[in-house]
Amino acid sequence: MILKLKDGDVKIEMFPDVAPNHVKRITELAQNGSYDNVVFHRVIEGFMAQTGDVQFGNSSSKDFDLNRAGMGASELPDLKEEFNNLPHERGTVSMARSSSPNSANSQFFICLENAPHLDRQYTVFGKVLEGMEFVDKIKKGDSQSGSVEDPDKIVSFKSK
Repeated sequence: MILKLKDGDVKIEMFPDVAPNHVKRITELAQNGSYDNVVFHRVIEGFMAQTGDVQFGNSSSKDFDLNRAGMGASELPDLKEEFNNLPHERGTVSMARSSSPNSANSQFFICLENAPHLDRQYTVFGKVLEGMEFVDKIKKGDSQSGSVEDPDKIVSFKSK
């Protein structure tokens, strides 16, 4: 998959063998354009960059609300967890969720650094192969909450 950002393209390898339903969901939402113009609403220096709120985080939608970005999801049902043994290391792409393990829907994050405390608690479904330097350029948020003022966004997210 290619995640197009303002500074360049990020090539992501998907892992359908360990997270088939999560890969299917991300691919489906990407292919129908749901991620286009969705902001990186939570970005914490040295930790991760989170995006994927297709409900409130799409900057070109009438429902866009930066104050609510991170609280929304797609119209599809939440996914059952597919926790696996892949480590949360720099470049890992993993599903965001609430406190419920079975609440992942459309939001995901890219690890900016190793985050072993997330291992086997969030579903890893991919890894950045090329373009991590562009992920590093995503505008960072508040050091505590990660909330981003005037955030960067996904230009598009498509299959190769």
